[in-house]
Amino acid sequence: MDFLHLVIDFILHIEVHLDYLIQTYHAWTYLILFMIIFCETGVVVLPFLPGDSLLFAIGAFAARGSFDFWTISLTLLVAAILGDSLNYTIGKYVGPKVFYKNDSKFFNKGHLLKAQAFYEKYGAKTIIIARFIPIVRTFAPFVAGIGEMTYKKFMTYNVVGAVSWIFIFIPLGYFFGNLAFVQQNFKLVMIAIIVISVLPPIIEYLRERSKK
Repeated sequence: MDFLHLVIDFILHIEVHLDYLIQTYHAWTYLILFMIIFCETGVVVLPFLPGDSLLFAIGAFAARGSFDFWTISLTLLVAAILGDSLNYTIGKYVGPKVFYKNDSKFFNKGHLLKAQAFYEKYGAKTIIIARFIPIVRTFAPFVAGIGEMTYKKFMTYNVVGAVSWIFIFIPLGYFFGNLAFVQQNFKLVMIAIIVISVLPPIIEYLRERSKK
């Protein structure tokens, strides 16, 4: 099974995998989840790692007592901030060489161009908005680094975006994740979160295409 299939399986059976991690690694699960969020936001070649759906599921598990709400929330907040910071730094120092090459084995040029167009439209606010959009979330800090946004300005939006992202999805999972309907349809809820997350850029793309 290749990496993409593993990610899809993790997303579709996220509650099973989370339960396995907790039962197997106990307190080390905090570190494992830290690394997943850090890599999704900080490693530009890994945009397909779960984000929104994972945070929702973590909130649901916290409501059951599997995680301490504040410990897991603050742990993942730090991971999200550091991840974007790393991504920005990579973009600043190696981004221009990668971005202007016609081909690259590690960077998806199409995703980079979409993130650049998003950034050009929304400016610095992209760093906040992108937190809620899979793939764009991973590439936006990279593009910001290429565009030479000052680190101070980037960090301001980075922190605001990370706080909004973490403290929207984890509380949503905490308060609604254990409702009977959600528990009975957990897989469908995970898929719905993903669909809702990717819907805005799809609508925007179709709108721009219709104009052309």
